Amino acid sequence: MNDSVARFAPYVFALLRVVVGLMYAQHGSQKLFGLPDGGHPAPELFSLMGLAGVLELACGLLVAVGLFTRPVAFLASGTMAVAYFMAHAPNGPLAIQNQGETAVLYCFIFFYIWAHGAGIWSLDGMLRRNTAIPAV
Repeated sequence: MNDSVARFAPYVFALLRVVVGLMYAQHGSQKLFGLPDGGHPAPELFSLMGLAGVLELACGLLVAVGLFTRPVAFLASGTMAVAYFMAHAPNGPLAIQNQGETAVLYCFIFFYIWAHGAGIWSLDGMLRRNTAIPAV
């Protein structure tokens, strides 16, 4: 990669993490509260949809701010894999046919975030800097 472009990689990744986290949180907010579109009634909290809404909202916000990023991104990735196989795959073999593209993309983006870590502009990074033991 050209060094003049590569220097932007940490910033682009941070933007990806924040945007994906906020978009994912909107899915949870929509499931739980009918917001932002108001078109969905709130599910029973102790149903699969209720659990999905809680996980999406919480994981999305935590990934966006970069707190507990690796375990939360791994949980979100797994949640999307389960969602794909439970809700989409029975409707056809290809994601384009069963409307599962979003679930697949979220699954792999969160899997990448898990592997990469929070990066810059994250609470994880800020906490790591504040708890580092100074060299003597």
